[in-house]
Amino acid sequence: MSQTLPTTPFGRRPLSLAMMAAQAAAKACPEEAVSHKWRTFRHLTEAKQRLGLGDRALAVLSALLSFHPETALTPGPSLVVFPSNRELSVRAHGPSPTTLRRALSQLVETGLVIRRDSPNGKRYARRGEGGQIEQAFGFDLSPLVARAAEFEALAAEVRAAAKARALLREEISLLRRDIGKIVAFARETGLSGAWDGIEAQLRGAGAMPPRSAGHAVLAETAEGLRALREAVDKCLAESIEFPKTGASESQAGCHHQSSKPESSQNLEPGLRGDRTEAVEERASTIVPANRALPLRLVLEACPEIALYARHGIGGWRDFLGAAAVARASLGIAPPAWNAAVAAMGEEQAAVVVAGILQRGPAIAAPGAYLRDLAGKARAGGFSVWPMVMALWRVRQGMTGRESDQTPVPTPLPSSALNSRFKPAARHP
Repeated sequence: MSQTLPTTPFGRRPLSLAMMAAQAAAKACPEEAVSHKWRTFRHLTEAKQRLGLGDRALAVLSALLSFHPETALTPGPSLVVFPSNRELSVRAHGPSPTTLRRALSQLVETGLVIRRDSPNGKRYARRGEGGQIEQAFGFDLSPLVARAAEFEALAAEVRAAAKARALLREEISLLRRDIGKIVAFARETGLSGAWDGIEAQLRGAGAMPPRSAGHAVLAETAEGLRALREAVDKCLAESIEFPKTGASESQAGCHHQSSKPESSQNLEPGLRGDRTEAVEERASTIVPANRALPLRLVLEACPEIALYARHGIGGWRDFLGAAAVARASLGIAPPAWNAAVAAMGEEQAAVVVAGILQRGPAIAAPGAYLRDLAGKARAGGFSVWPMVMALWRVRQGMTGRESDQTPVPTPLPSSALNSRFKPAARHP
């Protein structure tokens, strides 16, 4: 991506190595890169301590992102936003001018935005005859696209560290509770053992570590309590002899259950599975897997994909472009996508992405789900026809016997796709 805009700051602000590194990263960003701006902003929020960001800087960055009209950020001159300080302050919840300048400097120094200052330091855009922006002076958001994978990895590390600390705190709490209650039980019942020493060691371990305790402190405390719990179990085993349970079937009292499966009609409504998956199983017995999939049918079954097309969907080329943007917004990694393309072809893999997008929160991990379907397709156990037909019937509002008796829709001629497909307006 070539840039003709100035790269040095206006006025007394000096050029720093951080600015130069951010500009180099933005220039090295591939043109086909896509970043979902609010997903990237969430990753930055989670990893703010690792990046040295404050709350005010994040609020100002959120305000800068709101001035970009598109949700999907792609490299190019359109990533330069040029709000005035007044409008930027309003959208950043009203910080003082000094706080606003400090937050902007922090964003620039951390390499999240690039200053594209005009000769007089003002922020504005110069448009061509067709109204398109030819040159803009303001803040360039290109580093958010170039470093999106880095921010996602940092956020994952922060989440993993937080989970590890939570598990250690949980283990420490359980160990302290178990040891304390076992010692109290031993004293009440007069069990023999070194309970006085165990109680003294428990007191010596101290109270529950504070919330601010790091992983090293929690790990050390948990290790000491594990050793103390082993000593408690040893004393308890030496003091109490538990009766042995017989191994015969009559003594064990095992529950015998008939292996004859019950009909799915007798199950509770919550145990019948997802409605889309049930319709998908019925569709697999109606539609042959090798039949060509009409694009119009895909768009009727998965209208959400059209929201990711800049100028509507008029053919498979537009559909593949929209699927690429949707794939990035869903967080599907390139390895999972490449595996799906190798297993089922690019068009069918894009149809699966549209189906995943249509099902929304029902699929918690889109990348893992796509990888699983790719494995099934590689083994010959998956076809996109049942999935599309299931979503199409759900869109039609059909259930039960109506869905079984509904014929497969006849594919429309290609002329029907000349007008670009756009989803119907949503009513509240």
